[in-house]
Amino acid sequence: MARHARPTAVLVHGAFADASSFARVIPELTAAGMEVIAPAVPNRSLVDDAAYIASVVRAVEGPVILVGHSYGGAVITLAGTEDNVRALVYLAGYALEEGESLGELQGGFPDSGLADALVYTPFPVPGSTETGTDVSVAIEKFPALFAADVDPELAAVLAVSQRPLAARAFSEAAPVAAWKTKPSWGLVASADRTINPDVERFGYERAGMTVVEVDSSHLVMLAQPKAVAELIMDAARSTGH
Repeated sequence: MARHARPTAVLVHGAFADASSFARVIPELTAAGMEVIAPAVPNRSLVDDAAYIASVVRAVEGPVILVGHSYGGAVITLAGTEDNVRALVYLAGYALEEGESLGELQGGFPDSGLADALVYTPFPVPGSTETGTDVSVAIEKFPALFAADVDPELAAVLAVSQRPLAARAFSEAAPVAAWKTKPSWGLVASADRTINPDVERFGYERAGMTVVEVDSSHLVMLAQPKAVAELIMDAARSTGH
């Protein structure tokens, strides 16, 4: 096998989390012989975040299985058009249509508990007198909303180490939808209290994905890592790797 013939899984985290959310999935993938990269997403702008992830993908020599959790699903919807992306895997994620924003997709369904738990904080924008707005989850509400079936001590750590998402990312329309040209898999977290599971189902079905449902909270990678790893490896196998 050529040096770079094996696929690399590029794991894209979502809002209110970071790459450590894949900590239990990464050992499963590496044990199965997959290369893994779990970059830090800036969480500043959907288009800019996708451009950054696309640059990470382009730097990989060989095929990529691009995986996105939650907001990371919206990011891979854009970044997944890179030539070496062989498959997309959505984990409790947003599969946007071309021209659609996160707010528009979410707005078509009843709110989850997330809307009432959000905290808005201004942040300085370099080179501007304007401020941006960071969105995070109230610390005391985070464990039950995000990580109900994750070890409580870990959930408490995650609650105070959130990566907020800039509010502008919710209203930016997706200029492309990579699932139109790339085979895609979607995992519905059926006990999700962060994203209404019907939002996940709708996006996946619209895209014609291969869909699995897992009884899990939003942080399915920490709650059900074997199921997540198996889906990623299924995607890799189905694309001939």
